[in-house]
Amino acid sequence: MFTLKRALLAAPLPFALVSGAFAQTATTIPTVEVTAPAPSLTNAGAVETNEAARLRLWSSPGNNTVVPAQEFQEIAGYTGVREMFENTPGVFAQPKWGSDSRFSIRGSGIARNFHLRGIRVYQDGIPFNQADGSGDLAEIDPLAYQRAEVYRGGNGFWLGANTLGGAVNFVTNTGTSSRGLTARAEGGSYGFARSQLAYGNTFGPLDAYVSGTYGYDDGFRQHSSGRQQRLNGNIVYRWNDQVETRVIASYNNIWQEIPGSVTRVAALNTPKRPFASNEALNYQRNIESYRFGTITSIRPVEGVRFEVGASVVDRHLNHPIFQVLDNHTVDWVLFARGTVETSILGLRNVTTFGVNYTEGTINDRRYVNVYGSRGAQTYAAENSARTADGFFENTLYVLPNLGLVAGLQAGSAYRSSRNLLTPASSGSGDWNWVNPRVGILYQITPTAQAYANLTWSTEPPTLSDLTGILPLGGGFSRLKAQRAATVEVGSRGSYGVLNWEVAAYHSWLRDEVQLMVGPVAGSSYAQNADRTIHRGVELGLGATLGRNLIGQNDTLSGRVTYTFNDFYFDGDRSWRNNQLPGVPRHVLRGELRYRHASGFWIAPNVDVVPEGFYADNANTLRTNPYTLFGLRAGADLFDGRVGVFLDARNLGDRRYISSASVATVASPNSALFEAGYGRTIYAGLQLRY
Repeated sequence: MFTLKRALLAAPLPFALVSGAFAQTATTIPTVEVTAPAPSLTNAGAVETNEAARLRLWSSPGNNTVVPAQEFQEIAGYTGVREMFENTPGVFAQPKWGSDSRFSIRGSGIARNFHLRGIRVYQDGIPFNQADGSGDLAEIDPLAYQRAEVYRGGNGFWLGANTLGGAVNFVTNTGTSSRGLTARAEGGSYGFARSQLAYGNTFGPLDAYVSGTYGYDDGFRQHSSGRQQRLNGNIVYRWNDQVETRVIASYNNIWQEIPGSVTRVAALNTPKRPFASNEALNYQRNIESYRFGTITSIRPVEGVRFEVGASVVDRHLNHPIFQVLDNHTVDWVLFARGTVETSILGLRNVTTFGVNYTEGTINDRRYVNVYGSRGAQTYAAENSARTADGFFENTLYVLPNLGLVAGLQAGSAYRSSRNLLTPASSGSGDWNWVNPRVGILYQITPTAQAYANLTWSTEPPTLSDLTGILPLGGGFSRLKAQRAATVEVGSRGSYGVLNWEVAAYHSWLRDEVQLMVGPVAGSSYAQNADRTIHRGVELGLGATLGRNLIGQNDTLSGRVTYTFNDFYFDGDRSWRNNQLPGVPRHVLRGELRYRHASGFWIAPNVDVVPEGFYADNANTLRTNPYTLFGLRAGADLFDGRVGVFLDARNLGDRRYISSASVATVASPNSALFEAGYGRTIYAGLQLRY
């Protein structure tokens, strides 16, 4: 059982893990003022810059990071969550095939073999997850965004995130941030091609942006071709200085072949070959989705802001695997948030509060797979989910440079599955929770902070956890909610040519949800672990190493990011203190970048995983260690109106395992592994007018 006493007694542990100071980027970190000015009306407002967003994120006592678009849009070739967050410590994002990736923060959902759980996703502050808390980043188009905001662990509390992993907010470009016409074209290895056409502008009080992209890829592995068509629109209307409304709309049409997981030997020796049944049955994952959302922000007086919004998503999934899954999903979201900044006994006080309500239905049909087409029906169910939560957080600055944080969150969830063919397999369940939070934020100098927090989280099961994907339907499993208490300490800031980001955390979990590989390829089932521990260190260091080295105003900079993941069972009856499977213990990335005053730049990089990770609870089978070398180069010409870029990855053509599914007990013949890409080279051109 989690107690405040136990958590506080263990609080010194993360301090012992911190041995240096590191940061996420080599760009200059701005001066941090506790009394930072309020952001624009909406949290992802049309006029809010990335630097202003960084200051806003740093008003929370935890490890939050802004990832500007330059981090991932200067990369040629496929850009997914792997490339977006490769320099963000604590975030594990590894591609499986096409646009599908395993995505985890601080070990959230590491035993989920598809999509994500344990992370709240937002687009422009509007909830993005399905009503049951699951999510799919395949529908994210990185070319349409001006930044991503990462709130690790309990630091997404102010958005209502009740998850172990926290929250990620993707902020769409606007007519202010991306003014004019943008045309982009890329191509490279294994038949990759992608193009984008976008336009943004302001028209008096109206700010508008629209982006359309088309991509195609033959895939590194056989039977892994993919095609994506995406359309994103964003309109912000400023009614007056006190009221602003944002409307977003997106369309995705994704067709993707699935090569499947293979044995460890096959992944390392014949990495391009698919799993035999995937090719024989023409495994695919095809999505067509429509998303509409709106958020209105009202600032009646300085220091007071209210936000209210809603969204609806209509999604059709055609998913031939061992059976053909045909799902039609509709999700509705309503939310409201508020921030009030006042003075209490002469002390600055900031209060944040809000509510979220989501409701969704899934028309779940399954059929015999006849080479990717539907045969006889095998399963029919009407599934539904409701999730509601409310939150309150208060920061009192007892000194101008010292803030004390306290918060409380409460919520409830309902899940049901009505099996139309086998009514006895139907089921439903309710889950309720209360999560407190306390923290401290200390401004050491105008450019450096230290912080600590203690946060509780609760994650009710998703529908796929409860119903599984098994050959005979699987019934309804009454899983417990996953609960955790997490203590975190850290620091961030800059000094001279150095900037850093460092955090250490320790999480005590009860009933961690593991979604395991089922008895048939493509099937799955969920189970609760007993007690588990997630603890780790997130380090980054950036530095300007030299100026005027070859020419006037040129620079040489470097950055290093390191993530330590120590996840294990805590005296489990079956698994004792075995490592939790799914992610490597150590992940290191480094980059050295030279930029000439003419706009040319070149950046060699290295990725190191020095120790393979286990693929099963029994710790019998693991991936291989690897080191990958890459090189990126480009040029920003004519005041940024022309950009060219080159990306060469895995120059040594190293064979390695990028991702692995998770089983209870594995054998050498277990098909759990996804081979990483071999040597690839991509190039691109971008024009702005």
